[in-house]
Amino acid sequence: MSLKISEIKEILSAAGYDELPEKIEIFRNDDRSGVIKLVESFDKKYNAYIKELERIKSISVFEKELRDNGYRLIGGIDEVGRGPLAGPVVTAVAILPENCSILGINDSKKLSAAKREELSAKIREQAVDYSFGMVSPMEIDEINILQATYKAMRKAIDGLKTKPDFILADAVTIPEITISQRGIIHGDARSISIGAASIIAKVERDAMMVEYDKAFPGYGFGHNMGYGSAEHIEALKEIGPCPIHRRTFIKNFI
Repeated sequence: MSLKISEIKEILSAAGYDELPEKIEIFRNDDRSGVIKLVESFDKKYNAYIKELERIKSISVFEKELRDNGYRLIGGIDEVGRGPLAGPVVTAVAILPENCSILGINDSKKLSAAKREELSAKIREQAVDYSFGMVSPMEIDEINILQATYKAMRKAIDGLKTKPDFILADAVTIPEITISQRGIIHGDARSISIGAASIIAKVERDAMMVEYDKAFPGYGFGHNMGYGSAEHIEALKEIGPCPIHRRTFIKNFI
């Protein structure tokens, strides 16, 4: 007696990726249309998994090369919040374990908010270490956004309990650090460590801006995260700036 389609779905759904191909083959010759669709669906799921494993391997090449050259603790660092009109610039550094394969790590800008939250939790749980650095809007105005970003990066590195022996940074060379480093253009999409840092930095800063929205309502910080949306600029003109606005960024709007 053949299994019901619902029972086959339960079997395939319960299978891990390692055993999924074998389970799929059991039902591949079942000619019921419902089973054919199930097989096609789980084939697609498995192929997507293999493709993602290959992508993760491809964005781990910088880390592999460094480990092949004797480096073990590799920190990826990235920033979020260079462009907004309000709020701090936030950086994160993440040291991932060797052969880390958290599926989905990518440039945070390519991910939905829900996916970033999910991945941020996994990264924090599995990382050898991670840390954040932050520079306030007032200091951004004093020293400019580039220097503020560098300072926030140094703060993040200094905050690590486990010190890295190499830093991979997104596009920049960080001044005043003694650790060996390399800047990688579009590093948040090309390096798993930098991608992980970009995700946890984005989630951290977004959470800050949601809290700022409660303290300074009217600007839409909870959804524009301080960036210059039309709503935000209009509020600036009507309400004026609040304490977390960057005065050097908003001078053309007020």
